[in-house]
Amino acid sequence: MNKSASVISGRLVSLDVFRGVTIAGMILVNNPGSWGYVYAALGHAEWHGWTPTDLIFPFFLFIVGVAINLSLTKRLVAGASHRSIFLKMLRRSIILFALGLFLSFLARCIVPKFDISHIRIPGVLQRIAICYFFSALIFIKTNWKGRAIITVTLLAFYWVMMKLYPVPGYGPGVLTLDGNLCTYIDNLLLKGHMYKPNFDPEGIFSTIPAIATTLSGVLVGDWLCSPQSRPEKVARLFVVGNFAILAGIIMDAWLPINKQLWTSSYTVFTSGMAMVCLAMCYYLIDIKGYKRWVLPFTAIGMNAIAMFVGNGLMVRLLSFWKITEPDSSQLTSLAYAYKHFFVPIAGNLNGSLLYAIVMVLIWIGIAAILYRKRIFIKI
Repeated sequence: MNKSASVISGRLVSLDVFRGVTIAGMILVNNPGSWGYVYAALGHAEWHGWTPTDLIFPFFLFIVGVAINLSLTKRLVAGASHRSIFLKMLRRSIILFALGLFLSFLARCIVPKFDISHIRIPGVLQRIAICYFFSALIFIKTNWKGRAIITVTLLAFYWVMMKLYPVPGYGPGVLTLDGNLCTYIDNLLLKGHMYKPNFDPEGIFSTIPAIATTLSGVLVGDWLCSPQSRPEKVARLFVVGNFAILAGIIMDAWLPINKQLWTSSYTVFTSGMAMVCLAMCYYLIDIKGYKRWVLPFTAIGMNAIAMFVGNGLMVRLLSFWKITEPDSSQLTSLAYAYKHFFVPIAGNLNGSLLYAIVMVLIWIGIAAILYRKRIFIKI
């Protein structure tokens, strides 16, 4: 195993920072003061196309892939058996999936006439769990060539199926919300357990290219662990990243960039964007040594899943706390805070943004306390 000792032995600070910025972005876009007042850049594209928000989830899966390579390489070099690694992978995946289901359960409890039989099964944490498990399994069972072949194969298979499989009632190649293959499969297997009545952006079939996104991170981990010099690694990330961005834009002509379907063009495009962003972080932080200004993101990046789950848990629990208005109507405590504290300060739209920023600052503060105490919550 020809790996760079400097990367294997030390922690890649730039990756922690990139992860921290990504988690902060997740919290920002998931917590507006009001969903009725959101800047376009902080919302998802309605269907085809992309916004900055549509980069956040694939960035996190890409980072998961890089971390898989770095962490499992350390364990393999230390002599850990494949069996012990597999069991730890399985345990972590089960916990992540269970946490996702638990948050879905709490979300359903908030809804009037709660019915546990309609709990949402897919979700962000559930997709992370699946992508982590299969990408880690592929990592320990193959070399970089095998990983590259599997990544390309997954994207090609997904593209061919989306374009050629004849969906009953619609035919092949239909990419509308109702007529695409992902919707058809999810309605066969997950009816009543999806984000929307007939569609889920984290559904079964679209998880295939999401695994490819994670594997793109695994492949980048191979480059970072190579014996090349740091400037050479940055140059490769920039060149390949920009090539992937261009390739994704070209692919968009035949299979549109679409986050909700996680199309192959979307996978290639966002992986390229992630490479360029990681290259910038790697150059500024690990090569030039600009580390102090990014300490807040380092802190939240080293407890990323804990901060994401903590935020989701807090929002759901506070939604049970209702406050009665003078007109006898009731607002959740969070909606009350937005209406009576943030709107008077900044108005509806900017108040909604300010609310989200404060939410991010709260969790950066919590992460900073844990970081100072050297508490890192591992799953």
